[in-house]
Amino acid sequence: MLVNQSKTGVIIAFIIICLWLISIFFLMNWEVNFKNPFLYVLILVQMHLYTGLFITAHDAMHTTVSSNRNLNTIIGQICTMLYACFPFSSLYTKHHEHHRYVHTDKDPDHSEGNFFIWYLNFIKQYLTWWQVVVMALIFNLLKIWVPELNLFLFWVLPSLLSTIQLFFFGTWLPHHGEHTNKHQSGSQRKNHILAFLSCYFFGYHFEHHDSPGTPWWKLWELKNS
Repeated sequence: MLVNQSKTGVIIAFIIICLWLISIFFLMNWEVNFKNPFLYVLILVQMHLYTGLFITAHDAMHTTVSSNRNLNTIIGQICTMLYACFPFSSLYTKHHEHHRYVHTDKDPDHSEGNFFIWYLNFIKQYLTWWQVVVMALIFNLLKIWVPELNLFLFWVLPSLLSTIQLFFFGTWLPHHGEHTNKHQSGSQRKNHILAFLSCYFFGYHFEHHDSPGTPWWKLWELKNS
């Protein structure tokens, strides 16, 4: 069963990466028309694919993409690099600190204050100056071949929106406020369609903390109510 789950995890990771690559390739030459409502749908789809990259990397942090640790790490690093040039090892360390010290001063994902203060502190935990420099260099290099507007609308903007999506559904909603359970986590109401569209089932956050070895595509099976 674990072998089959591992194969499925690799296949799903491959599909998400390929969908992102195909989408970004065609959107770089798509004719932008702000009067076309499909433009905004494409931005949201691209945002969701960016979130899929990060969720796949997150699964790799829990070694649930592949039972082969080397392949698992490679897939995780590919996803974090495509997402925003994040170093996988750094994210791995911080994420396991979050699980180990959830809702304490040692939790890198926890902060005090309102949504915006927490979000900014969350971003500062993970974004480094050299990432900004590298992304800026890539942006300016790609401008040689790709229209700047396309780069912003389909490469920069969806990535930024994805950070809000991940933070809101995967950190803010489940972890802000006080909780009486052992994982200090809330959980989205049972609705598998909304749970997938909102954040690849990570609104079922108590379930994730209770079973971190369950990949995102099986989290819905743990939701009881």
